[in-house]
Amino acid sequence: MTSSTNIKREHRSAFVALLSGRYANFALFSCFVNGKPASAIIALSDADGEVNIAPLFVSVTEDMILSDHDGRVA
Repeated sequence: MTSSTNIKREHRSAFVALLSGRYANFALFSCFVNGKPASAIIALSDADGEVNIAPLFVSVTEDMILSDHDGRVA
């Protein structure tokens, strides 16, 4: 079993902020991933009057294969 992780500090920070309920700038966003219908959890921010969309987490699409670090499919 591998002990590595793909979870980065910014992933953990975004997840904790989302769960905390202290921020109102998160949204569920209808989008496409590699041309396939999907959805994403995004963070919205305002910079110089322009709205920025930062995707944090995307939904799993039918073409994605989710596996652990040892290659076992979920």
